[in-house]
Amino acid sequence: MLLFPLLAPLLLSLLHTAGSEVTVEEVDSKPNFVLMMVDDLGIGDVGCYGNNTIRTPNIDRLASEGVKLTQHIAAAPLCTPSRAAFMTGRYALRSGNGHSKTCRVQVEITFAKRLQQQGYTTGLVGKWHLGVNCEHRGDHCHHPNQHGFSYFYGLPFTLFNDCLPGHGSDILADLQHTLQNLLSILGVGLFTLVCVRVCGLLDVSLWLLVALFCLSILATAVWYVPFKLLPTWNCIIMRNRDVIEQPMTVETLPQSNVDRPFLLFFSLAHVHTPLFKTPAFAGKSRHGCYGDNIEEVDWIIGKVTETVDSLGLANNTLMYFTSDHGGHLEDANSVMGQRGGWNSIYKGGKAMGGWEGGIRVPGIFRWPGRLAAGRVVDEPTSLMDLYPTLKYLAEDTQTDRHLDGYNLMPLLEGKVERSDHEFMFHYCGIYLNAVRWHPPGSDSIFKVHFFTPNFSPPGAGGCYDTKVCLCHGAHVTHHHPPLLYDIFHDPSESRPLTPDTEPRYAEILEQTAKAVEWHQSTLTNKQVSDDILWRPWLQPCCGTFPFCGCKEDTLHV
Repeated sequence: MLLFPLLAPLLLSLLHTAGSEVTVEEVDSKPNFVLMMVDDLGIGDVGCYGNNTIRTPNIDRLASEGVKLTQHIAAAPLCTPSRAAFMTGRYALRSGNGHSKTCRVQVEITFAKRLQQQGYTTGLVGKWHLGVNCEHRGDHCHHPNQHGFSYFYGLPFTLFNDCLPGHGSDILADLQHTLQNLLSILGVGLFTLVCVRVCGLLDVSLWLLVALFCLSILATAVWYVPFKLLPTWNCIIMRNRDVIEQPMTVETLPQSNVDRPFLLFFSLAHVHTPLFKTPAFAGKSRHGCYGDNIEEVDWIIGKVTETVDSLGLANNTLMYFTSDHGGHLEDANSVMGQRGGWNSIYKGGKAMGGWEGGIRVPGIFRWPGRLAAGRVVDEPTSLMDLYPTLKYLAEDTQTDRHLDGYNLMPLLEGKVERSDHEFMFHYCGIYLNAVRWHPPGSDSIFKVHFFTPNFSPPGAGGCYDTKVCLCHGAHVTHHHPPLLYDIFHDPSESRPLTPDTEPRYAEILEQTAKAVEWHQSTLTNKQVSDDILWRPWLQPCCGTFPFCGCKEDTLHV
């Protein structure tokens, strides 16, 4: 972070470098875009959204100098599908990315690719989490460079607990647990047979014991070795297509990100666990390590804003701040306490389908001279709206695919009062979980839940037994008729409506059913992907797989 002054000249050159096919005059007439996304940030973690104990003066400043959206909705309550929808302006299911374990963008066009075609120099610093390789290591078919980012520096995947020793594992944790149990059963069985043979209770063949012993060794190797190498294979920092640190050093990641060129999309690894322990912020907040991380995020946002302003770019730069989805309620332990975010008055959180706490996120736009300072928009908006908004501002008139987002500029500038989002569709994995309806001429915003995740233990506010809610089988409860709420009058989704309490009850169910039928008619079977098998041999590697390893400070850059 001591090298932050390097950010200014790099930002200037990258935001004003025109493509070879576009004149300097054409590029200079178009605005710059600075997009900042935090990972797993709860809407209740930020001062301007009601938090009065965590200090976020720089984020609050963006809101006071720009437009704050109070009903800004992520297209999914998990990182990968939410980010896929954000990048493409389309529900993640359309790119085969609805499943929580799918980590690949299929044949899609991102807003970065659109801007690149319009002469913008584009870049991503931070988290990608939309895949790298397809058929073999090094094909980079899903890499940011292939999806419109001229420059990439950061994490191709996400920040796993496995990346920090002593913080447990969240990569295929259920499979690890199953394999560990099977190995334990095999070991107990082998020990029992040995005891039976030694005691003379049964004539057990020595060759059988030897075979079982060899099988136990092999099973241990198959389970133990790959999962011990998980941090090496998954905890990676890349610069463009080169792996420059593997496994990465989590403690220095915040400094690395801000010391590098600041580009179009600043995708912070904060506040996903494991949490950072940057000395300058450790112990400074009133909410432990999580609060320290929020205040570090705010400092970074302040530095980015300061750089844009000091370069004289503010009046020609649209700045945007958000989170990919709500906070992770179940992420806590006895040592550090709560490690996930606070979702304010809203029910649920990360990975909880259509419950509001997992999908309602901060949304702030700042553009001095273009957007009125201090404006608040309460209408439904979506992270998917960024794609058509940027496309409009970049004067991109090319025909496009079916988009689920809408240009936000008329709403942000106060030229219209109503959002174009009459309906929104909320997914839990690949399953349509809930539908939001904002009827014309009404303040009410109705939400219909077709099923809800089963919280555990019973009576809890999340899935604490499994650490993350699941979307299928015995993990959910289907509702016939669906649960219905008016989140304008009941934002906490605590009072289900009935035919006795809501005169429009039958109409609401009828209208949402028609909307679902139309929405599903716009999908194709090819857009739903079950190809979620993890292929470790496709992981980026510096060195000889599986023994990868390098440190950035040992390389000549």
